[in-house]
Amino acid sequence: MEGTLDTADHLDARQFLIAVKKLADALAYGTDRSPFLGSGIEYAQSRPYQPGDPVRAIDWRVTARTGKPFVKEYEAPKQLPCYLLMDTSASMTVSSVKRSKYAVAVHIAGGLAFACLDRVSPVGVVGVGGRDLRMEPSLSRAQVLQWLHAFRRFRFDEPTTLGRRVTELAPTLPNRCLVVALTDLHDDAAVPALKLLAQRHDVVVIRLQDPAETGVHGAGFLRAGEAETGRVFVTRGGKSWADPEMTARQLKRAGVDHLLVRTDRPFVADLRNFLRGRNVLGRGRR
Repeated sequence: MEGTLDTADHLDARQFLIAVKKLADALAYGTDRSPFLGSGIEYAQSRPYQPGDPVRAIDWRVTARTGKPFVKEYEAPKQLPCYLLMDTSASMTVSSVKRSKYAVAVHIAGGLAFACLDRVSPVGVVGVGGRDLRMEPSLSRAQVLQWLHAFRRFRFDEPTTLGRRVTELAPTLPNRCLVVALTDLHDDAAVPALKLLAQRHDVVVIRLQDPAETGVHGAGFLRAGEAETGRVFVTRGGKSWADPEMTARQLKRAGVDHLLVRTDRPFVADLRNFLRGRNVLGRGRR
């Protein structure tokens, strides 16, 4: 059985694209995007002025102190290729509120992709559900739009393969990369695999959570079924079915930054502050 996010979000393709670009602008707000001359935006040093140097490159502070004209030189920031790991499993599509975890994840993935492209960082994507979806890092906005629209379609019967896909991805990454996993972490093998990946790469987990996953208060004992495996279990109302705090501690010890995003709450400000704090938009942690 297949669905599309058009119904869940009440957005057509054009409106969805506008929403994604708006999120990208919000995530990039406050970052330095000035068109400096030279090779980049990271200040390296000042040197004596040479004929032909542009006037707007002059370091006026050093010039005033020394009485001789100096110009600023900049180094290019290290642009890390960014891989977005998109969890397309069935548990992501089940929702107790207006927007599913999957809908929010696709929205965030699009915003991150465009924000990275604005910083001239190539973006790739890997599906970590039942479908074999992978796009190598690219600076092509047309390709990003293509996979964005492909991910807007989803199935209700996909298993989660995050742990296995991370294990398969790791040896194919020759250089240091930024890897962002958008997932609900319903795969027991996911955290160990992400810990190993973080030994060589910059890894971020954006964990999506439906409010029902924090427990159904006042409901007594419940008989429930897991969306991906069909496994039936009994739990108690008011009890969280997952412990995000324990998972966050495990990831933090492994050097993996973690942000919990609730689907029933605004997330843009928290996401922007989280990314700005670790400076991942196109550069990654240093």
